[in-house]
Amino acid sequence: MTGADYFVPFRTKLRSMRTEPFGADPAGARMQRILNSPNFADGVFQNPLGARTRPSGSGLEFAKIYFQKEQRIRRAPAGTVPVHATTLADLAAPPATGLRLTWMGHSSVLAEIDGRRVLFDPVWGERCSPFPFAGPKRLHPVPVPLATLGPVDVVVISHDHYDHLDLPTIRALAGTDTVFAVPLGVGAHLERWGVAPDRLRELDWNETAKVNGISLTATPARHFCGRGLRNNQHTLWASWAVSGPEHRIYHSGDTGYFPGFRDIGAEHGPFDATMIQIGAYSEYWPDIHMTPAEGMRAHLDLQGGRPHGVMLPIHWGTFNLAPHAWAEPAEWTKDVAEEAGQAAAFPRPGEPFEPGGTLPVDPWWRAVSAPMTAPQWRTATPDAVPGGAPVVRQDLDVAGER
Repeated sequence: MTGADYFVPFRTKLRSMRTEPFGADPAGARMQRILNSPNFADGVFQNPLGARTRPSGSGLEFAKIYFQKEQRIRRAPAGTVPVHATTLADLAAPPATGLRLTWMGHSSVLAEIDGRRVLFDPVWGERCSPFPFAGPKRLHPVPVPLATLGPVDVVVISHDHYDHLDLPTIRALAGTDTVFAVPLGVGAHLERWGVAPDRLRELDWNETAKVNGISLTATPARHFCGRGLRNNQHTLWASWAVSGPEHRIYHSGDTGYFPGFRDIGAEHGPFDATMIQIGAYSEYWPDIHMTPAEGMRAHLDLQGGRPHGVMLPIHWGTFNLAPHAWAEPAEWTKDVAEEAGQAAAFPRPGEPFEPGGTLPVDPWWRAVSAPMTAPQWRTATPDAVPGGAPVVRQDLDVAGER
């Protein structure tokens, strides 16, 4: 170290040590756009409704629950997750109805809409982590290799957390001709990883980009951002409304429940299908992720307050990110969908389906789930689903039918 090194700002030193998986901070014209955003105030992006982004409660209590052996067993499948075996063959023919969705696991969904292909939050990496040796690891393999998926018109990213923005996946897609639609600030990460600036459509909330005849609008969400220990809230998070000539779909990204879903639905809906986050919830972070009951409420809000279209549950089954049982999000979603009279699809990872056709509804997770007793939602409050009565049933062992 030379004497001059002492005069280098500490933040500059930190940036120089920031390895590639951490991405890049916005700067220059991009940072000026952020500073001018109506959603940026007091040095950070603001949520549409106040949200605590750090876990509440006792850290020691949470650690005891999270690392207890019996709890860890509940949070993983007890058998092999049945990944769909013929995904590529099923995708070879165009969708008969003009709209087809293929859940690849977690929040990754391939949407074929009116002759175009949109890939939401693609994560093909083995871990959602900046490190190859640590962090949440896949609980099932990806249904198909990314290189065999074929051309994609646009890749949509909801925010920059590791389980939604994956370096190896973006690197692979950077070598294609696809366009990337991302929230404001996220483009800095992608440019560092090799995506050309002219292939970026970087949007603030309520801004729209058109790609090959489809419209993509970044809509509000209640979450946060960051890929490092120090989170400046300088990259935005978003949900997405996508419309083609004939169909409309919605992807929630990660979000807590907030009344703004009604406004999104009134402006951009109703939707033929919604992809709604219903996993990785916890009482320790109630403002930034939704329970299945809140996810159903969000879907109904988006549809004008009544059952309409198809709800696809996402953000569950692939990574262990919260204290709840592995199968609980699916089982709970199935309950609230039936209670609300709302059509919901439960595909195996990689299983294509058309919202306008026959839906996959088999509870396949029960055959590979550890016993799950005393589910908390059985005593849900009356307003868990709009207009619904309390769901009060006996405890369920979802492995009981094996």
